[in-house]
Amino acid sequence: MATSGTLKAVWAALAGNLLVAGAKFAAAAVTGSAAMLSEAVHSLVDTINELLLLYGMARSARPADREHPLGYARELYFWSFVVALLIFALGAGVSAYQGIQRLLNPQAIENPAVIYIVLAASLLFEGASWIVGARAFRQTQRHLSWWDAFRQSKDPPAFIVVFEDSAAILGILVAAGGTSAAILTGNSRWDGIASLLIAAILAGVALLLGQESKALLLGERADPKLSDAIIRIAAGVAGVCKANSIATVHLAPNNVVAYLSLDFFDYLRAPDIERAVVDLEKQVRAAHPEISALFVKPQSVQVAAERLRQGEAVISPDVLSEDVLTGG
Repeated sequence: MATSGTLKAVWAALAGNLLVAGAKFAAAAVTGSAAMLSEAVHSLVDTINELLLLYGMARSARPADREHPLGYARELYFWSFVVALLIFALGAGVSAYQGIQRLLNPQAIENPAVIYIVLAASLLFEGASWIVGARAFRQTQRHLSWWDAFRQSKDPPAFIVVFEDSAAILGILVAAGGTSAAILTGNSRWDGIASLLIAAILAGVALLLGQESKALLLGERADPKLSDAIIRIAAGVAGVCKANSIATVHLAPNNVVAYLSLDFFDYLRAPDIERAVVDLEKQVRAAHPEISALFVKPQSVQVAAERLRQGEAVISPDVLSEDVLTGG
């Protein structure tokens, strides 16, 4: 369900995090650095996260069956939410624990040169992974700011990789700063402070990712431009008197379900309406292949307006015709 660019970004992040995690754990064992151990745990959690994202992407691609008539696309959003929880619980939690332990029990850093070598190599790997992820994330949203692109994105693996790598780069810089401060001042508590800062970075990233993944899991509407386009197609279909409203829900980045309320001419018979609906589906799918299911409800303008006033609409519409807004 994800784009090839997103899949490539996740694999690149997995390879980079796996190499970096091994190097950081080795450096933490040699030097006794709490910040380095926090960074190692951070990279290990990121590695697990990429595996979960790949698993979610594979699961979401399964076809629909009798138990799940709309398919399994939302598994991608579920596993993305799990990833956010892991970043918070494991990444931030372990880093905070290490930082507190080091503040309570200071321990001198040994072989600091090893830390700098590993951090430099990690920065190189994470930077390369960030570039791949950023290109995949921005390839379809170059006209938006980074923040707006994140808020409007329906592709969690794409923005999760970027956020993870950004947090990793910040964590590397913090770990380097904490190590340098501990060495220069002779106070190893700076190492613990760096670990706590890494925990704060991870907690902030986890909260942002969790909030956005939860919103997608609950069901976010598609781009309003898509709704407008479908309304225009519907209004031009023979037999349709008025396109009342449309509601859309994203099941996955390229999987959208649409619900249409249409007013058909009164003289049409049931077979005529059926043919109009079939024609509408063909036109919509041809123009917008991301529409996986289109549900059409024959409904007069007056009835549609009345049900909206009474709060009986099953799904809040994305777009309303002027007649429905004014009550027909």
